[in-house]
Amino acid sequence: MVSCWLNRLNWELAAPTGRIGQLIWGSLSRNLVLSPQRRIPEFSSFIARTNTCGELRSSHLGQEVTLCGWIQYRRQNIFLVLRDSHGLVQIVIPQDESAASVKKILCEAPMESVVQVSGTVISRPPGQENPKMPTGDIEIKVKTAQLLNSCKKLPFEIKDFVKKTEALRLQYRYLDLRSFQMQYNLRLRSQMVMKMRDYLCNLHGFVDVETPTLFKRTPGGAKEFVIPSREPGRFYSLPQSPQQFKQLLMVGGLDRYFQVARCYRDEGSRPDRQPEFTQIDIEMSFVDQTGIRSLVEGLLQYSWPSDKGPVGVPFPSLTFAEALASYGTDKPDTRFGMKIVDLSDAFRDTEAGFLQEALGTAQGTVKAMCVPDGAKFLTRKDIEHIRKFAADHFNQEVLPVFPKANRNWNSPVAKLIVEEQGSGLMRRMQAQEGDVLLLTAGEHPRACSLLGQLRLECADLLEARGVVLRDPARFSFLWGGFFFFLPKAGHPGELESAHHPFTAPHPSDVHLLSAEPEKVRSQHYDLVLNGSEIGGGSIRIHDARLQRHILETVLKEDVTLLSHLLQALDYGAPPHGGIALGLDRLMCLVTGAPSIRDVIAFPKSFRGHDLMSNAPDFIPPEELKPYHIQVAWPTDSEAEKSSMNDPRHPES
Repeated sequence: MVSCWLNRLNWELAAPTGRIGQLIWGSLSRNLVLSPQRRIPEFSSFIARTNTCGELRSSHLGQEVTLCGWIQYRRQNIFLVLRDSHGLVQIVIPQDESAASVKKILCEAPMESVVQVSGTVISRPPGQENPKMPTGDIEIKVKTAQLLNSCKKLPFEIKDFVKKTEALRLQYRYLDLRSFQMQYNLRLRSQMVMKMRDYLCNLHGFVDVETPTLFKRTPGGAKEFVIPSREPGRFYSLPQSPQQFKQLLMVGGLDRYFQVARCYRDEGSRPDRQPEFTQIDIEMSFVDQTGIRSLVEGLLQYSWPSDKGPVGVPFPSLTFAEALASYGTDKPDTRFGMKIVDLSDAFRDTEAGFLQEALGTAQGTVKAMCVPDGAKFLTRKDIEHIRKFAADHFNQEVLPVFPKANRNWNSPVAKLIVEEQGSGLMRRMQAQEGDVLLLTAGEHPRACSLLGQLRLECADLLEARGVVLRDPARFSFLWGGFFFFLPKAGHPGELESAHHPFTAPHPSDVHLLSAEPEKVRSQHYDLVLNGSEIGGGSIRIHDARLQRHILETVLKEDVTLLSHLLQALDYGAPPHGGIALGLDRLMCLVTGAPSIRDVIAFPKSFRGHDLMSNAPDFIPPEELKPYHIQVAWPTDSEAEKSSMNDPRHPES
C-alpha cells in the first residue's frame, strides 16, 4: 500500500497536466538541469547522489549509481534496505575479503544510520524478486560505502505499523516525519498547494500578497494571542485571519488577492483545530456569490489528486433552514441518508401525551428519523445509550419505535403510536421491516439538532458493526448559507455576527436591520466536505455608513478599533467578496488522517503545547522588563480550579 502511494505521488509530481502546468514544470526543470528538453522534476540535482532509492528499475541495469539514505532493515549481514524520501532499494553487502571495510560499515552501522553507497544496478536472482516493492526487480551491488552519521537507540521504530502514542510522536517529531505516511501527507499537501497557486496566479491573474502577522485586536470573533511591545500598555495581536488586510487590498486596487496565510486563535486544540493554522485566503473585487463559488469549485477540481476520483461541479447547496430541517446541522455529512422527517401533521390527533403537549406549543413539532436495519444491529444497550444521550445533552426525550421488529422492545407509548399510525408511518418514513424509528417532539430547532446528533451517533454504532455508511473514498461537497446575526451567548437581547461583522446583508433584507435584525439574511457561504466545514466566506460590506451602523448600533462594538477600515471604505471601496479554505482540515479529509496534526509538519499538542521544544516556555523577569509587564502567579487554589475547569482535565 505504501509503495503504491510513493509510486502514485512520484508519477503525479513527474507528470503535470495541462498546458500551463507543463510550462511551469518545464521552466523549473530548465533552471535545475540546464536542459530545455526536460520537463520532470530532477530529484538528484546539485547533491551527492545520482539517483533516489525509489526510482531504480530494470531499465537502469548496469548503471553505476550513488545513493544516500537511512538503513531501514538488515538481513543476515548479506542484504540491507536503504530508504530515502522517495522509496526503498535493496543493497547487497559485499562478502569478499577485499571489501571488508565496506562490509564493516554496512554491518555495524545501527538502524536509521545515514549512509552513502555507490555500486552497480543488477537484477535480483530468479525467484527473489519482490513485486511489493517498486524497485523489487533490482538490487545494488555495492563497491564503496560511507557512514555519514550514526544513529543512537531510537525511542520507537520508524515503521507505520508500529503503534506509538501521539505524545511520543510529537516529542520526537523529526523521527515521526520519516514515516511513509507523514512523507505522503506532507508531499501531497505541497503538491495541492502548488496546483492551487498555478490555478489562481497563472490561470486567473491573482496576486500573492503577504500580510502582516503583528496587528491590533479585532472586535468579536475568536480570542487572539497578545504580543507585548516596548511601549508601556501597548500590545500587538496575532491575526485570526487576514480579513481586514485583504479588504484593504481591494480598496487599494489589487483586484484579485491570494495568500497561503498563517492564522492564529487562542483556543483549545481539538482534532480538527490548532492554535496556529493555515488557510488558502482569497479576495476579489466586483464579484458576487456565484463568482466566488465557481472559482472555488474550479480551484478544487484543478488541484484535486487524480487518484481520489474526479470532483463533480457545481457543488449542491442548502440554506441553513434546509440543512437544519433535513440533517439537524449546518454542516451535514451527505454521504449517507437517515434524514429527518417532519411528522407533525400525522400526529395532530394523537393520544400520546408528550406529543400532544409538544404540538400544543407555538413552535412545537414532531420529528423522526429512520435507522436502517436498526432492529438487527442495535442492542438494548445501544437504545439506552441513545435515550441517555438525548436526556443528558438536550434535556429531551427520544422514543425508539420498532414498527415491524421481531423483538418486543416497544414501550407502551411506542405501541400506541404503531397502532394509531399503522402502515402510514412506515410509508411516510420510507421504512423497511427491521428498521428502527427515533421520534422526538419539541421546538423545531431543538428537535432537529437532537436528531442531527443522533444521526451521527447511530452511524457510529452501525459502522462499528460492519455497516458501511460513510465511504471514506467518497468526497461529498456542499455549499451552505446563514442568517446574519445570532443571539449572543450569555447576553439576552444582544446579537453577535454568525460569521464576522464585515459580511454584507442580503440586499432584500437591509430594511430589517433597524427593526428586526435577527431576520436579516447574510451574503455568507460555507463549504462543507463530508460533514466538516472546510471553508467560509462572504460578500463584504463596502459602504462605510452601513458598516458603522452594523458595528455600532446592531453589535454594540467599539468602532474606534476599526477606524482605519471605516476610513478606507469611504475612499471609493469597490464591491468585493472572498473566502478562506482551511488547508489543514482539507488535507486531513483528503488523506483520511484521524487528526489535522497528521498533515502538519510541526503541530501543537491537544493542549496547544510543542512537546518537542517544550513551548510555551518561561521567560526570566529581567527579559520582561523592556515590555513593562510582569507575571501574576496564581495561588495553588486558583491553579487547581483552572485545571479542573479545563474540559480536557481527566476529572472534569
